[in-house]
Amino acid sequence: MNVKSSASEAKEATAASKRPSRQINVVLRNSADTDSASNSLQSAEAAGNVKSLPQSGPWAEWQKELDRMIGLDNVKELVYEIYALLQIMQYRSEASLQAQAHVYHMIFKGNPGTGKTTVARLLAKLFQSMGLLAKGHLVEVERADLVGEYIGHTAQKTRELVKKSLGGVLFVDEAYSLARGGEKDFGKEAIDTLVKAMEDYKNQFILILAGYTVEIETFLLTNPGLPSRFPIQMEFPDYSIDQLVQISESMTRDREYTLLPQTVFKLRQLITQEKSDAVYDFSNARFVRNVLERAIRYQAVRLLSQHPNGSPGRQELMSLRPEDIRGL
Repeated sequence: MNVKSSASEAKEATAASKRPSRQINVVLRNSADTDSASNSLQSAEAAGNVKSLPQSGPWAEWQKELDRMIGLDNVKELVYEIYALLQIMQYRSEASLQAQAHVYHMIFKGNPGTGKTTVARLLAKLFQSMGLLAKGHLVEVERADLVGEYIGHTAQKTRELVKKSLGGVLFVDEAYSLARGGEKDFGKEAIDTLVKAMEDYKNQFILILAGYTVEIETFLLTNPGLPSRFPIQMEFPDYSIDQLVQISESMTRDREYTLLPQTVFKLRQLITQEKSDAVYDFSNARFVRNVLERAIRYQAVRLLSQHPNGSPGRQELMSLRPEDIRGL
């Protein structure tokens, strides 16, 4: 056995000791199956598979919104399924057929920076436009917003946030943290209050619980009534290195900066190293955003030192050079 393989095995053992192995509840087609899926694309389209999303009609505007997001093919499929169901329920109602209300509370599973909040905001607008929600706003909270300091305080805080989210979406990030304190922790009171609110305000708001895959699945086991209340589960896979480079280029364009070819090369190296070292805690697009914002600060310092007596040219003001790209 050579030194390289021994180092690789040691790294895998370290990663395994950090976190438990993942048992992913596959709700949709896994993104790792992209190659096989693309090979059978023609037959899938012929069978009416939702991968063949319509480019015109009422869905077209939402397609534009989704196209702005890089990757997340499985998530985009499920968003279309929800849209299609809402549209058909409208048609059934107009045809005097039964159009029973469905439950749309959801679980979002995946690492940070994989687009969970962005998709939640998009769904809120979609539900509002389709008449399911009155306002379509997103209320984003975490444990500190829900859990109080004394008995009864948690229920009060949680009920107030539920009322604030009526007509929209209540998005609870790192929801599993509510169950970490055990039976005597006030987090359990928040869970119970949320479960009750789902009944009291049925069809008036949508609850989305988000967090790491393993922790969320463990959290759902803490309350026997939880899993059945969330029929829609979305798995947000980590972005590939190529996708993260695309995201970084998109972020720089939005800020009216440009990445030189050699800068992209260095950024790719940095992303590859970070993705390899972080194992399960890689923050995806959030990492890229932080690196770019730091690069912009370094560029500002560099330009002031290079041009102490005047303004740099437009191209210099826009260009991020390799020396501006540094790790966090």
